[in-house]
Amino acid sequence: MSEIWLRVGEATVLAAEGQFTDAMPEVMIGHVRGPVGQAFAAMAGQAAGHPRMLVIRDLNQMVRPATMMTTKVTVNSSAYVELLGGVVQAATGDAIVDLLAEGILPKDQADDLCMIIMIWLDRRCASDPNLDQKDLYRTNYEATRLAITRALRGEPTADQLIANRRSVQHYALEGIIET
Repeated sequence: MSEIWLRVGEATVLAAEGQFTDAMPEVMIGHVRGPVGQAFAAMAGQAAGHPRMLVIRDLNQMVRPATMMTTKVTVNSSAYVELLGGVVQAATGDAIVDLLAEGILPKDQADDLCMIIMIWLDRRCASDPNLDQKDLYRTNYEATRLAITRALRGEPTADQLIANRRSVQHYALEGIIET
């Protein structure tokens, strides 16, 4: 595989019925000496309301490629941070290691690449007494795998987007605009 300078991907995996555990990660992957590496280094430290953390699978088990995760929404509770730095971080880390093991992420470039993953976690998760943490893990694991795989494969391709232009529309436009 040639050097990866900048690849992007996203995915959405929907929650089980009655849960707020939808996962919608957006990922940037690139060489540590390229634009993603520069952005990664610039993210060191914290930004009010948007915690940044290296992805670990457990104590002393930081993933490779080095990955920084942050939120797409402003964090306003410690319960939210606990979910983000617990179940969501574990799911993200496990997905990355599994992609390495499967060869989708190139193991021979694991120290030359870095990733930034922007996480969306519904704020209602932090206060939901019926939160299904297994579903939270599932959605984030599956969506992370899909986002990274799409980034590395360049999906959807321009041809795929053109082919489905009339059959796919943004969910917010349902019933508003005819395709």
